[in-house]
Amino acid sequence: MRQSAQNPAGGTASPACEGSGPRRGRPRSAAVERAILDAVVQLLETGETLEGLSIERIARTAGVGKATIYRRWSGKEELFVDVLRDMEPADPVVSGTAGLDDLRAMLDYVRRRGVAQRSSTLLHNVFVQMKKHPRLWSEYQSTVLAPRRAAMRAAVQRAVDSGELRGDLDVELMNDLFLGPVLHRTMHRPDSPLPEDLADQVIRTLLQGLAPGAAASPAVPGGSAPAPV
Repeated sequence: MRQSAQNPAGGTASPACEGSGPRRGRPRSAAVERAILDAVVQLLETGETLEGLSIERIARTAGVGKATIYRRWSGKEELFVDVLRDMEPADPVVSGTAGLDDLRAMLDYVRRRGVAQRSSTLLHNVFVQMKKHPRLWSEYQSTVLAPRRAAMRAAVQRAVDSGELRGDLDVELMNDLFLGPVLHRTMHRPDSPLPEDLADQVIRTLLQGLAPGAAASPAVPGGSAPAPV
């Protein structure tokens, strides 16, 4: 079941299939989709691999026909991406109008996602397996990661437009500078701390600068970062 992704422009989150036109035939059953997703997780928990799972086996475990699955997902890649999306923390709700506040929420989501992968052996193993399958990883990149990156870049651009960030720097570079430390800790340093205020620390440090003469100002109450100097 494809979850809604936050619309960078704000407002209600938009489903991944937005723009594909109205659905035809009978409406989807949330209970049936839940049973299918749960069936995949159940099989994975017994030691099955993504590569070894078949639509027939998933259908039998979920108590549905194969056609029921194919009416909802075009194949295993699309289904497995939704399974992983369902296992991960829900995407953050952002305003779509704020700059640094939205960026902070998205950075904290990356941190929470890292915490979830550390605490769930199954989630970690599924993610590792996905990277070994080019088609599956490509589907996850295009339908999950790419929209998240676009939303984060849009938040940085809004921060530039509102005067929270400098307008003479490359937006892509600034986005990488904000995201990089959090990704590095979650993906490449599995033993590094992931404190709840990590997003605030990253934003505050970048705004204050790393030079010895940079003044260390306390975080503004409510989690807001200090104004750029």
